[in-house]
Amino acid sequence: MTPAERESAIAFARRNLLIDGLRPSTHAMGMAAAYSAGNIDDDALITQTGSQTTDIATDTVFIATILVCRRPWAPTCDLEELRAIHTRLFGRLGPWAGRLRATDEASPQPDGYFPAGLLNQGAASIGSGLAAERNLTSLDRPDFVDRLAYYYDELGFLHPFDRGNAMTLRIFASRLAHDAGWDLDWGSVDRHTYQEATHRAYLGDISGLRSLFATIIRPVNPTRIFLIAGWDQGPAH
Repeated sequence: MTPAERESAIAFARRNLLIDGLRPSTHAMGMAAAYSAGNIDDDALITQTGSQTTDIATDTVFIATILVCRRPWAPTCDLEELRAIHTRLFGRLGPWAGRLRATDEASPQPDGYFPAGLLNQGAASIGSGLAAERNLTSLDRPDFVDRLAYYYDELGFLHPFDRGNAMTLRIFASRLAHDAGWDLDWGSVDRHTYQEATHRAYLGDISGLRSLFATIIRPVNPTRIFLIAGWDQGPAH
């Protein structure tokens, strides 16, 4: 990665934790700064952070998030993609990484999350929907925001893992958006705003997610879109 890409990866990794109420240690942030400056490589970032951290779980996920794009996964827009991301984030913490939950659990909805025994069927239905919509490519900005909010809510309700669902989903959504011609800048999203938007979505109102995504979305190539089509029109125009 270039220095700018490293800096961006570190900023996203930190924000991805903060939205879930987690914070990397001072030591981990120091190692990330050394990595950003090019003073240590990927392996040193992993080993030197893990050897001295006071919060091994949080710092391990922080480092894994920084490096997640160094190990590309197949962008299949299905359950296997979610499992691949989850494994990359949590694989150093235990064999549960990438493993689908086997039991139902409580959620902000009265009916709970999607039934554990039907996860494969539910994920297949969502994946088929995305495929039918060409994985949200060639959409104008308002339409993309609306459909991204819809599928984000669907995947949030699916809740395929026992833990780490939200962090995994934010990475998936960022990858999906990027390949569709948009970037998501999570830097301005705080824990309260995110929780309120997702909670309302669980109760059937995705307007909070629409508002959140409308605030953080930007074109992958602003110059081309501004000059050719204007802010609200997507890459196909």
